[in-house]
Amino acid sequence: QVQLVESGGGLVQFGGSLRLSCAASGSIFNIPAMAWYRQAPGKQRELVAAIHLNGDTNYTDSVKGRFTISRDNAKSTVYLQMNGLKPDDTAVYYCNVWVLLTTSQIDTFWGQGTQVTVTT
Repeated sequence: QVQLVESGGGLVQFGGSLRLSCAASGSIFNIPAMAWYRQAPGKQRELVAAIHLNGDTNYTDSVKGRFTISRDNAKSTVYLQMNGLKPDDTAVYYCNVWVLLTTSQIDTFWGQGTQVTVTT
């Protein structure tokens, strides 16, 4: 139904930057919300940032002022610009979207995950 393709992860030094992208394709009527989660080894998956169709955003406290989430509705793509990266940001980052498949059918989908590793 809906496919998500993530890109942009990698290895970066402390203080560096990365930009993650996640493009959705398939049977999409609308995308009310798009988000990025992350999961570090031995920890639960946590919400990093989310953006709604009206542009409203929210961030977990640890990334406020360093990360910026944005979306391109024409491309059904969500981005996560990560600046000032720290070793604690090391994790697998997952894209998550809530998709209106029709005017009355909604579902959620996950990307395959992309590794972000921050070295000292």
